[in-house]
Amino acid sequence: MSGLLAGVRDDLARRGVDTPTPAEIAVSVQRVQHGETDLRIVDDVRSLAREFSGLGELAVPLADPEVTDVLLNGPGPVWIDRGSGMEPTDLVIGDATRCREIAVRLATACGVRLDDVRPFADGVITDLPAGVTAQAVRVHAVLAPPAGQGACVSLRALSASHRSLASLQDAGLFSPQIGDLLRDLVHRRESILVSGGTGAGKTTLLAALLAEVPERERILLVEDTPELFPDHPHVIGLRTRDAGVDGAGEIDVRTLVRQSLRMRPDRIVVGEIRGAEIAELLLAFNTGHAGSAGTVHANGVDAVPGRLRALGALAGLPDTAVDRQVADGIGVVVHVERTSAGRRVTSIGRFVVDDADGLTVERMWDAC
Repeated sequence: MSGLLAGVRDDLARRGVDTPTPAEIAVSVQRVQHGETDLRIVDDVRSLAREFSGLGELAVPLADPEVTDVLLNGPGPVWIDRGSGMEPTDLVIGDATRCREIAVRLATACGVRLDDVRPFADGVITDLPAGVTAQAVRVHAVLAPPAGQGACVSLRALSASHRSLASLQDAGLFSPQIGDLLRDLVHRRESILVSGGTGAGKTTLLAALLAEVPERERILLVEDTPELFPDHPHVIGLRTRDAGVDGAGEIDVRTLVRQSLRMRPDRIVVGEIRGAEIAELLLAFNTGHAGSAGTVHANGVDAVPGRLRALGALAGLPDTAVDRQVADGIGVVVHVERTSAGRRVTSIGRFVVDDADGLTVERMWDAC
């Protein structure tokens, strides 16, 4: 396969094909083989399409629509998550050199740098090979060092099939009554904060909520790495950028939120609130951009106020200012968790401020 791959790559380059389709790959295969084909050509084209997408053999587990995550931890088996925890697959990457090749190839497919000087990479692949059921794949890669035993790759399948409230309800994330409540919150332009732990389904739920926004409204979407892909006709995506090799050119979330305020948004959405950008976002929530939204990492709904205060401190905001702006500007917090039965919405509440405890969450609904 390596010889065929090199020959097809050279032929595509000579023909000026940058992003080959399966049909173009098949033409190159025939040219490299001088018109001689056999029954393996379909498998060859499929394998080559995976290589050119950047995914290579990691595309195989992504063919399962239940797989949400694919993980390579250096040499050894590839692991997957179908929503109920990690499990090894029969796919094995045997040596550290191959692990590094996969990581670098994925970063290249995302259009980002990955080398010994910058050993971390984040990106997203949207041009996926046939058989991969996701709409896009988020990529994170770390080279060795700092990874201890070999390059590590984390892939997250961003599926279009579970990006509506109806599909999430069918999947058991919440009941029909809670689905109706969530739709009502969006249509009443309540600003919503989705909280939860890693892999709990925050991004998936937020994308489904945004799909309920009326088509006449303009959504400004700010993310580090594109993940949301809401089913909505008027979404403007703004993405952060790392500094170049000279240390210049960085664009952070705080800058993008500030710029989005000048772009005539109806709703401003931050994929994940994780730093000083909370200052600008709270300003947006409190100055006429009702119905805005974001996600925040928190292990429980009662931990959200403390998390927001800590983020506010990064922006130089005192606790009292964070408390008041959150209570006035964010209508609802929806908490999601990974439970033994799968991902579930476990709490919905409103932020309130009292003299004794400051910012707290008053429950509207609890799963238990």
